[in-house]
Amino acid sequence: MNIPDDYLSRAETWLIITTLAYFMMNGAQIFETAVLVPKWTANPPESFKWLADTNGTSLKTFWIIVHSLHELTFIPALIFCWKLVPVRNGLLILLAFHLAVRGWTLAYFAPNIMEFEKLTTGLGNTADLVKRASLWKILNYIRVGLFILLSLGLLPLYGKIMSFKTG
Repeated sequence: MNIPDDYLSRAETWLIITTLAYFMMNGAQIFETAVLVPKWTANPPESFKWLADTNGTSLKTFWIIVHSLHELTFIPALIFCWKLVPVRNGLLILLAFHLAVRGWTLAYFAPNIMEFEKLTTGLGNTADLVKRASLWKILNYIRVGLFILLSLGLLPLYGKIMSFKTG
């Protein structure tokens, strides 16, 4: 298959951009998991003060921006890699798994952390807080690990683009 160099360059550029965006997201997730999650899960509900948006720094806003940035960079990567069938197929598989983990995030993690945040204002359900926070923390390790694996799945796709450039 004869693919023009400018097409391969755009495909390479957008794959690099989305990979870097994913790695940036991973870095933030690792930091949050290593530093913030242990603090707010340490002694519920007292430790939930770490979730309070007292300084105008909302984790919810941060994560909406970071995930949106990655997902917005993924779209042109997919578009510009479309003619590269093995790369396109790899991206589609990674996108499906990414959306599944994002769905899990929206169905489980987001509602639970919003419930925990309500407790900082005296609202919310206080039943089984230690157990619920502990489960959130454990499942978060799995979720972050899955996001890291997904981002690492982009690296072999870069190698495939390079093989088109040299082939």
